[in-house]
Amino acid sequence: MTVSEKDTQKVNLLNFDAEGLKKFCEDLGEKPFRAKQLERWIHRRGASDFSEMTDLAKSFRAKLEKVAEVRGPEIIRDKTASDGTRKWLLSVGNGNAVEMVYIPQDNRGTLCVSSQAGCAMNCLFCSTGKQGFNRNLKTSEIIGQLWHAEHTLRRDLEITDENERVISNVVMMGMGEPLQNLDAVIPSLRLMLDDNAYGLSRRRVTVSTSGLVRQIDKLGELCPVALAVSLHAPNDVLRDKIMPINRKHNIESLLEACKRYLKVAPRDFITFEYILIGGVNDSVAQAKELITLVQDVPCKFNLIPFNPFPGSGLKRSEPEAVQAFADRLNGAGIVTTVRKVRGDDIDAACGQLAGEIKDRTRLAEKRANREIIIKEISQEKEKEEHHARRNPKSGNERRE
Repeated sequence: MTVSEKDTQKVNLLNFDAEGLKKFCEDLGEKPFRAKQLERWIHRRGASDFSEMTDLAKSFRAKLEKVAEVRGPEIIRDKTASDGTRKWLLSVGNGNAVEMVYIPQDNRGTLCVSSQAGCAMNCLFCSTGKQGFNRNLKTSEIIGQLWHAEHTLRRDLEITDENERVISNVVMMGMGEPLQNLDAVIPSLRLMLDDNAYGLSRRRVTVSTSGLVRQIDKLGELCPVALAVSLHAPNDVLRDKIMPINRKHNIESLLEACKRYLKVAPRDFITFEYILIGGVNDSVAQAKELITLVQDVPCKFNLIPFNPFPGSGLKRSEPEAVQAFADRLNGAGIVTTVRKVRGDDIDAACGQLAGEIKDRTRLAEKRANREIIIKEISQEKEKEEHHARRNPKSGNERRE
């Protein structure tokens, strides 16, 4: 886009990665090195007022004042949980709002960012998906989350050194399916990794996906970062019911995509996210099936006890079931952790981000069969248990 001083609508510079800023500066008749200076002011120092950018020529600053702005999403609400987890509700216009979460830990600070207003994936266990979908977020709305959180936290902690970061890890595990929005996600990722912006390691930036096979390949081609795959079931029959995307990209094709991604990934394993839902996918038998399923995919598992939300119709696995599931995977040599529930008292835990979405997909109406699906799953589990009781296995297998 050619920028002229006649433009009436200001350009939001948060929409540009390094290459985009370079093109923007060239269109204004400025030298390419000005883009690097501008990038550092915006992202390293958190500046939004061009008058603060004192090493830029006055003539350049005057041009910027006329045609550009640095504007992150408007903050609607800012809550901090008893464990220090902090959640922001951000307006993205037209009555839509998304959420992001900062999770402080002893050796790192992790920011969970959103990539869409709502989500079209319709997963049974997710409160965001229950709301429906409105639109993809722009680059400015994605990187704007990191921009706001990093510099707000620095001010709160009175950190003045631009080289001292509060946020060491970013996970795209908030609202939305990131791989459905690669046009905005890729520039955002590049800014996260850029030394003139946030300078994060590829190993410390994670994109989570429900399993879009072609887009996994595209991410590996354009900007390979750590990959987390939402698996949540050990077979296609169950995954079809709790994750509709599986009907288009089944488990076999998904695991093949994971193997291809490992050739360019910054880590030598794929992280599989697995939400444990009571009576649905948390039995020891299903853990054994899972072990067989991923035996030739270098991976680790992140087990997440389901976080209930109103109207879900699902329940959290019992602690004993969670431990038995984890023990089975670890016993098979698969590194497995159980995610600690964080921010539950402000609905900031995994699967609880909801925001405020005007659903243009009418997904809420389409989910009228939710109770039917849950009932079918429960009935199938009851049949399996009844069959197991009527057909006991050998003593050795029972002891196992």
